[in-house]
Amino acid sequence: MQKRKLGRNGPEVSALGFGAMSFTDFYGPTTEKDGHAVLDLAIEAGVTHLDTANVYGMGRSEQVIGNYFKKNPGARDHFVIATKATITRDAEGKRRFDNSQAHLEAELDKSLQRLGVDCVDLFYAHRRDPSMSIEEATGNLSRLVEAGKTRAIGFSEIAPSSLRRAVAVHPVAAVQSEYSLSTRFPDLGLVQTTAELGVAMVAFSPVGRSFLTDTPLSLDAVQSLDFLRPNPRFNEPNYSANIALTDRFRALAAEMGMPAAGLAIAWLLRRGDHVIPIPGTRSVEHFKELLTGTERVLSDEDMARIEAVLPVGWAHGDRYSDEQWVGPERYC
Repeated sequence: MQKRKLGRNGPEVSALGFGAMSFTDFYGPTTEKDGHAVLDLAIEAGVTHLDTANVYGMGRSEQVIGNYFKKNPGARDHFVIATKATITRDAEGKRRFDNSQAHLEAELDKSLQRLGVDCVDLFYAHRRDPSMSIEEATGNLSRLVEAGKTRAIGFSEIAPSSLRRAVAVHPVAAVQSEYSLSTRFPDLGLVQTTAELGVAMVAFSPVGRSFLTDTPLSLDAVQSLDFLRPNPRFNEPNYSANIALTDRFRALAAEMGMPAAGLAIAWLLRRGDHVIPIPGTRSVEHFKELLTGTERVLSDEDMARIEAVLPVGWAHGDRYSDEQWVGPERYC
């Protein structure tokens, strides 16, 4: 397994991490047994970076991981664990973001309890609170390092300009953003800025929420998923257009002797030595497909062939609906 640094002064982690949102029913029904089978394979394959959050299944993802540690003494030492907080609800049930120290610490304490650990390796602000400066939010996160509850801090979905301001206050180990062949906006500043500052670029949804796999979600399956049902890329006519375009990618992957998901991961790993994809899955077999992306280093010719079938801007529809866009920072 290739290794990459989780921040300039951080630990080495596997080049492929794992996004544990899939330990919940976010993309369809799953069980704790399924999650534990995936974690067994992660250990066997040398995958060491686990990414979760307090809102994934309202704590269920963290609980699945915590129960695995209880059943497998020593497993905690294998993994570098990241979790996140700040997404919450107001009195009317509307989503909001809270970067206050009191909220961050209270939520991290709950996460530590569910995970069954005294400290996590990385704690992210899941979204920026627009009412608070990035400097103040960074300071609030840094005090959790001082308290010994996390070893490092990070941010999810922030702009390069915000990252520059944050690192002036405290070292930032990682910035997390959607990044894949279907979502390329991080190439317009975030990939470059994280590399310059020695910050890991953690890429979530690296297989385009299934479009970049050999078995993309059917339109019927999408209708049963609360997150994807309103997503512009998964609504007609965009859905059919995106399937047709990614059919070319699936054909290319087959020609290259790889699963499509593996090729999507291999492409990301060539985008920078600091890029760490964190795909999620409920399936051991799909996880094996993803792992093939770490076994092949793509040549310049390979990258050009991929670019020819999925050029920049190929996707039909925005990556988020208007409501889903509340929180991520737009910077280009």
